[in-house]
Amino acid sequence: MNIKQWPEADRPREKLLARGATALSDSELLAVFLGNGIAGLDAVGLARELLGEFGSLKQLFAASRQKFCSCRGLGLARYVRTQAVLELCRRCLYENLQRETVFTEPGLVKNYLQYSIGMEQREVFMLLYLDSQHRLIKAEPLFYGTIDASPVYPRIVVQSALAHNAAAVILAHNHPSGVAEPSRADRAITERLSQAMALVDIKLLDHFVVGDAEVISFAERGWL
Repeated sequence: MNIKQWPEADRPREKLLARGATALSDSELLAVFLGNGIAGLDAVGLARELLGEFGSLKQLFAASRQKFCSCRGLGLARYVRTQAVLELCRRCLYENLQRETVFTEPGLVKNYLQYSIGMEQREVFMLLYLDSQHRLIKAEPLFYGTIDASPVYPRIVVQSALAHNAAAVILAHNHPSGVAEPSRADRAITERLSQAMALVDIKLLDHFVVGDAEVISFAERGWL
């Protein structure tokens, strides 16, 4: 049965308009994003098929261009639309960070990091440069690694913080494995970076580790 033949209250678009986006399931939201289905499969059916194939919305939206475009019902146009939606989300969250005192709003930082580096298939090490009032100057990826490692050089981190005239910094990196729990290496490099920046009077406020389901804060753990 075509979606247009469904009861109005069950149609994803109408449900969204009547009850808000939060009332929709993952497959219904994805169906709205897709706009239409393919031959023999309506938009909701296609959405369910795609979620079954990828396993989750995050895995679908984080898929490589090649994998995304090779799937039935997707293709280059929808890949471009997906990337545009993700970038819009990042920019909205970034604007929110710029309006806040970052260190007092860890939830905002976590949300931004999940969209900015949480989708990456390789490890990314990012710095958030803050002024003396802990307002965001800039967020910048600094190092990129393999699927499970990112080389981090304290000298470069310090130089970059000084170049941005930062009074404080927040570190962040993702775990492509999806497990956010910090490793011994994560704790060791954090200690080295804290010591290196203290020499130039820059405060390390936090280090966030981004996984699939959570973002762990060193400060909240009492490690900084």
